[in-house]
Amino acid sequence: MLAHGNGNISWPSLQEFVLVGFEGGLETQALLFAVFLALYVVTVLGNLTMIVVITLDACLHSPMYFFLKNLSFLDLCYSSVIAPKALLNFFSSTRIITFTGCATQLFFFSLLVTTEGFLLAVMAYDRFMAICKPLSYPVTMCPSACTRLVLGTYCGGCLNSIVQTTLTFRLPFCSSHRVDHFFCDVPPLLRIACANTALNKLVMFGICGLIIVATTLVVLISYGYIVVTILRMHSGTGRHKIFSTCGSHMTAVSLFYGTVFVMYAQPGAVESMEQGKVVSVFYTLVIPMLNPLIYSLRNKDVKEALRRLGQKHAGL
Repeated sequence: MLAHGNGNISWPSLQEFVLVGFEGGLETQALLFAVFLALYVVTVLGNLTMIVVITLDACLHSPMYFFLKNLSFLDLCYSSVIAPKALLNFFSSTRIITFTGCATQLFFFSLLVTTEGFLLAVMAYDRFMAICKPLSYPVTMCPSACTRLVLGTYCGGCLNSIVQTTLTFRLPFCSSHRVDHFFCDVPPLLRIACANTALNKLVMFGICGLIIVATTLVVLISYGYIVVTILRMHSGTGRHKIFSTCGSHMTAVSLFYGTVFVMYAQPGAVESMEQGKVVSVFYTLVIPMLNPLIYSLRNKDVKEALRRLGQKHAGL
């Protein structure tokens, strides 16, 4: 604390933080480095492959794959916001991140993760329109409408990110500069703030809970109508194709919303920061790695597009 001549007290401002990361000796750090590196490399290669294939193959130029390409872009970006710095810190003696760098990392992470949550709901709505209202689908989900929906997800993500980042970094950080995490996130930053964080926690749980509940309702209602439509179908082939497409999306939705809900919208669900770190690894690295595999392995169109692209390059 610093005492001014007028009697007022102010807290010294921190210029940098230390990202504590994971506990353990050199062998543990080396093992974690190898795991993080493997997850990140597969994430980058998988999502870049999806983006390139969807961009180059004319057969995949439809609303569903437009949204899927944007999902791959988000997965690639938000894992890249976290992984490179985490990898450098495994063998760093200081593990320092500047105040500005920490705020920037939190802003973009919050922006991209929130945007992905909205995008998954938009993808569910797209499947509802395609399956339940096929006659009006080409008009409702025209290219301009799809672009507006994607921009809307980014606007929602940006709004949440601005609120979370502003409220978090308005707090004084004076008791410690050690962030007990491998990246800058709201919960570990609130733990080292030397001020009342009740409002911050209320806002975080309130906004994140509202977003998760609202987007989950969109997904559940959309798939409720889809299931009813599927049950009325007489074609077994049509049912199988719809189940294959929707099953991939539901798997991605369940993994993403489940982990984010545990971390941000359920107070007390994560009992310690070590548990929080494990959950964070899952949604920052594991899910972005799994999404391309989920959508490509269970999607006949994507597999055929990959085969055509491979044949085209083999013929050159």
